[in-house]
Amino acid sequence: MLNGRKRTATILATLCITALSGSMLSASPTFAEPDIEDVQARVDSLYEQAEQASERYNDAQIDLKASRARLAALQADLGRQRDKVEQVRSEVVTAVVAQYQGQALSSTTQVLLSDDPDAFLDQLSAISGFNDQRAQMMADFAVQAEQLEMREAASKRELDKIAETEAQLAEEKAEIDDKASEAGELLERLEERAAAAAAAAARRESARAEAAASRDADRAAAAADAAAVAAGAADPATPDTAAPAPATAALPAVAASGRAGAAVQYALAQVGDAYVYGAAGESAFDCSGLTMRAWAQAGVSLPHSSSAQMSLGSPVSSSALAPGDLVFYYSPVSHVAIYIGNGQIAQAANPSMPVHIAPVFSMPFSGAVRPG
Repeated sequence: MLNGRKRTATILATLCITALSGSMLSASPTFAEPDIEDVQARVDSLYEQAEQASERYNDAQIDLKASRARLAALQADLGRQRDKVEQVRSEVVTAVVAQYQGQALSSTTQVLLSDDPDAFLDQLSAISGFNDQRAQMMADFAVQAEQLEMREAASKRELDKIAETEAQLAEEKAEIDDKASEAGELLERLEERAAAAAAAAARRESARAEAAASRDADRAAAAADAAAVAAGAADPATPDTAAPAPATAALPAVAASGRAGAAVQYALAQVGDAYVYGAAGESAFDCSGLTMRAWAQAGVSLPHSSSAQMSLGSPVSSSALAPGDLVFYYSPVSHVAIYIGNGQIAQAANPSMPVHIAPVFSMPFSGAVRPG
C-alpha cells in the first residue's frame, strides 16, 4: 500500500510555507502542536494496517465461499447416507420380525422403536437366536451407521469453520473501519490546522497588499501632478494578467499489447476512481480489486486477494518487469499494483487518494508475477 502522502503533502506544504512566514501558532510554553511528520507517519501506518486487514478480509471471503461449497456437498452426502441407514434398518427389522413371527418380542419391539443407530445395534444384538444369515445385515447396518456418524462429524466441523470465518470477517471489518476512521480524523485535524494557517497568512498578505497599493497610489498621484503640466496623464494599458489554465497531466504512453496490454489499459482507464475497501469496480476499487478486474479484461481470472494473486503466474524479478506484471509490497504481502512500464505502476492505494500512477519502488518491494 502506498503511503497516504498525496493528501498530506498539500497540507504539509501549506503548513511549512505559513511557518516560514511566521503564520503558525505562536510558541507557548503551555501548548505544543504535534509534530507534522509524526502525524503523517501515524496516518501512513493506519492506512497500511487498514489495508492489511482489508486483504485478510478478502482472504477470509474466499475461504468462506469454499467452506460453504464443501458444506453443501457434505450435507447432500449426509442426506444420501441417512437414506441408506434407513433402508438397511428397514431390511433388518423386516428380517427380525419374520424370524420371530408369532413370538413375544419385547426386544424386537424396542428395535422397531429406536431411532438411534447405536441403540438399534445394541438392542438388535440382544435378541437371542438371531441366525448367521441375518448377522450380515446387522454388520451392514453397523458400517452404514459408522459412515453416517463420520459424515455428521465432518458437517459439524465445516459448520464450526464457517462460524469461525464469519467471526474473523467481523473482526477484520471492525479493524478496517477503526483504522480508516482514525486516519481520516487525523487528516481532518491537519487540514483544519492548515486552513487556519493559510487564512491567517492570507489576511496578512491582504493587509500588506493594501498598504503597498496605498503607497503606490500616493506616489502615482504625485507623479501625475508633476507630469500633467507637460503632457497630461494617459491611461496605462492594462496588461492581460489572466492566469493560464493549469495543464492536465497526461497519462503515460504504455508500450503493451495482447492480454497484458488489455489489463494495463483497463487499469489506466480507472485513474481517478475512488478507493473503497473491498471494492472491485465499477467506479471504486481496493488494490487487489483493481488488479483482478484489470486482468479479467484479458480473460484471466484472479482471486480478490493480494496474497492469493502472488501465488499465481510466473515469478518475475524487479529488473525484468514488463507492462501488465503484478507487483507486490510489504511483508507479509498486503498491497498489489499493476506495472505499466517506464518504472511506474497503476494502483488503488488507500482512501486518501483515488486510483493513480506512482513510481514502482515507492514502497517496500516484495515480488512480482506475470499472470496468464
